[in-house]
Formats: sequence, C-alpha cells, structure tokens
Amino acid sequence: MSEDERRDSAGRQRSRARVEGRTQRSAAAPSGRARTGDPARAAAFEVLRQVDGSDAYANLVLPPLLRSRQISGRDAAFATELAYGTLRMRGRYDAILEIATGRPLEKLDAPVRDVLRLGAHQVLGMRVPAHAAVSETVALTRALIGAGPAQLVNAALRRVSERTLEDWLIRLAESAEDETERLAVAQSHPSWVVRAMRQALVADGRDADELESLLEADNAAPAVTLVARPGLAERDAVLAGIPGGTAGRWTPTAVRMPSGDPAQVAGVPTGRVGVQDEGSQLVALALAQAPVLPRSGASTDGPPAAERWLDLCAGPGGKAALLGSVAVARGAHLVANEIAPHRAALVERSIGALPPGTVEVRVADGTLIGVDEPEAYDRVLVDAPCTGLGALRRRPESRWRRTPADLGRLSTTQRDLLSAALDATRPGGVVAYVTCSPHVVETTLVVKDVLGRRDDVEVLDARVAVRAVVAQAGGADLELGPGPGVQLWPHVHGTDAMHLTLLRRTR
Repeated sequence: MSEDERRDSAGRQRSRARVEGRTQRSAAAPSGRARTGDPARAAAFEVLRQVDGSDAYANLVLPPLLRSRQISGRDAAFATELAYGTLRMRGRYDAILEIATGRPLEKLDAPVRDVLRLGAHQVLGMRVPAHAAVSETVALTRALIGAGPAQLVNAALRRVSERTLEDWLIRLAESAEDETERLAVAQSHPSWVVRAMRQALVADGRDADELESLLEADNAAPAVTLVARPGLAERDAVLAGIPGGTAGRWTPTAVRMPSGDPAQVAGVPTGRVGVQDEGSQLVALALAQAPVLPRSGASTDGPPAAERWLDLCAGPGGKAALLGSVAVARGAHLVANEIAPHRAALVERSIGALPPGTVEVRVADGTLIGVDEPEAYDRVLVDAPCTGLGALRRRPESRWRRTPADLGRLSTTQRDLLSAALDATRPGGVVAYVTCSPHVVETTLVVKDVLGRRDDVEVLDARVAVRAVVAQAGGADLELGPGPGVQLWPHVHGTDAMHLTLLRRTR
C-alpha cells in the first residue's frame, strides 16, 4: 500500500472512530433518545469529515460509502448533492454562518462546522423545507456529535432560515470591500482564485465580465461524461444503452449521461468505456490529430515506420487509454510513464481492455526522459501536474486546499517536464502541453519560459487540430480564443477548463 493510500485509510479509520464514539456518547444522554438523523445525511457528513480529516477526495470517498451502507436511488442522489454542494459552496455558507452564530467558524470544532454547512446547504441550496432541514440536521448533530452542539446548530440554522438566499447575498455584498471579495463570497471561491480566473479570461481574449458566469459554472454539478474508446466501443451502441443519453458536442467519442451510476453502463466495468470529461478527450485527440513531419532521411519506399507515442504523466490513465486505443488503429506504440507506483497501477487498470503490448506502462521520473531517450518519440503528451483549478466542478474541495504558494512548486515541475518532453521528441515530432488549469502561471508563462531557452521548437496553432477533431464529431464550430494555444471553459464549452499548447521540434 502506498503512502497516500495508507494516509487515506488511516484518515478514514480516525474519522469513523470519531463518529462512532460520538454516537455512543450521545445515545447515553436523555436528549439522545430523539430522532437520530437519516442515513443519507449521515453519509454526507462522513464524506465531509474524511475530506477535512484525511485530505481525501469526495468523488473517491462517496461512491464506496454509499455502496457499503446500501444507500441507493433518491437517497443516494440526495447524499451526493448534499456532500458535493456543501463542499462547493462552503465559502458562501461560512460567511453566512459567522453572522448566524455570531462568532468566527474556526472557533468551533471541525465536526460542528461541517454539520452547520450541511444544514445551511439544505436551507439555502436545496429543495428541502426549512423546518425539515433544521430538524434533521439537529437530529444528525445530536446523534453524531452531542446534545450540546445540537442546541447551537438549532439556533444558528433557524437564524439562517429567516432570510432567503437572495437576502443573504445582498447582506454579504454590502459588507464586501470590493468586487473581488463580493464574487469570492457570493460564488464561493478563494479571492486569489477569483483574481486568477479574471486574468486567465483576459489572457484568452475574453471579456472580464464573463468572470461571474465562469464562477457560477464551477458551482454547477457537471454531467457524467463517458468516452467510447475507439476500436473497443461504438458511441452509438453506448448511447443506445443509456436512457436520455446524448452524444458529446466536441468529440466523436463522448457520451453524456443525464443521471445514474456510470458503473452500470455496459463497457465501463471492462474498460471499453471510461468516465472522462469531454475536454480531456478533446485535447488528447488533438495530439493524435496534429501532423508530424517525416523523419529526416526516412525512406519513401515501403510503409512508414510505426510511430512511438509517449504519455509522460499518465496517471490515472484516462488519456493513456484513449491514446492507446487510437494507437492500435494506427499501428503505433504508446509508452505510459508515471512517477508514482500507485498511479501507475491505475493506468494499468485503465488500459486493461486494450490488446496486450499496445501500451507499455513504466514507473519513472518524467523529467529524466529526455536524457534517457533523446529524440525517441513522434508524439508526446505532457499532462502536467497542476493546481486543478479547471476541474473545480468535479473536485470542489480543491479550491479550499490550493494556495498561491502551490504555483511556484508546480510551475517548476511543469517547466522541467515540458523541457524533458521536447528533448525526448524527434525533429518533426509534436508535443502537447496540457493542464487542467487556466492559470497563466501554469499555462502560457510555462511555455514562454521553456521556449525562451531553446531555438529548436515552433508553436503550432492548436485550434486547427482541435477543430479537426470537432469536425469528426459533426459538431458546430468551437468558440476559441486568439490562439495559438487553446483554452476551454466550463461556461462556454461545458467542459473542464483544459489548456492545450502544441509544439513541434524543428531540428
């Protein structure tokens, strides 16, 4: 078991012990003989405790928790919206709850903060009658934390329910120092993220007035998007098995699910179909679409040599599985490299449906690939580790974990990986630099800094390759910025905010 897995496991055990201990203590009190709260709310509470206590991710914690407690159907949907919605809107609810409790929330115990947030989301963000939201949350508090905190929760949530959400937002806006702070509280993003998103929009040639629409899109639950991996599954067949399913807008491989558990879709358990954001699919397919030049001195007689492709930072494997399936059709070979062994294991699982030998999974430091294998690859994907600010719809807790200090460490790694990828690419070959973040420090500035140190690389117009993929899907013209890079946006394209730069080695 990896260090990350041990930490997550230990965190879950600690969280479970805390919850069970409070349940036993509260059951002994006379007040504990009242209602005990329902399983869906208890599951959402435990998700929040694991996210806070062991740095777990909600999308990894919640599904197995629901299965283990046999919560399904409407109850599962309720627990999912309660957990994810509370995490997304935490900043807004914290500002409201500080007014309602009359104290800074950090002075309250962490479990009490979480249960207050759950109650606030039910009152202000869900179609739960206020009286039911308050009474059920108080019952949950009494059962899992204790009778004393239940009194505080009852009083605070009743104050919250005295105003509509619109009234609360007006009150918060009146106390905001500037527009950035207003948006940060109202749309539940840290102020530094709000500033970064405004800068990224402007850098992409978009109007800064789109900022609030972008932040709102971050707070909307995304539809589940599947990928029908070429040669393994047909999109029309996948669509036929999903009531109400629709084809993706931008790629010939994407299918959108209106609801339901993707694990129940035919092909998903075997890996012929995967769960993957359409923006992620689009940037991977754009790399496969970009033209590479013939190898210097290559013979024009006979068939061309098989291409070698590299996914430099392959974990957890979604893009590797998609590129691998395209590679099979073209007779190419893909190397999927990952520095973390437990993530490499996820890559192995993702590519399990591909023919043996199609993809070679390695565990190695990607920054050394240019030294170890100079000019060895025709196409290289650098899906660089980043802040993940482009995927806040799917990982809402990330906005509260990241800080500006992360940018320096990550951008150094991004530069090292891109430089290594260019060294590992043969003249005429293409590198795709990809991040799931629109932050200019992680995107255009990384590319500019790396290219400023070398004279053997040209920047391609990534919009051409992206539009070629969209044309294969029969989609409408994709609204893109001035180029040459491509920046996708949740509020414009309905995808994660993926960035793509395409580069070609010239010599």
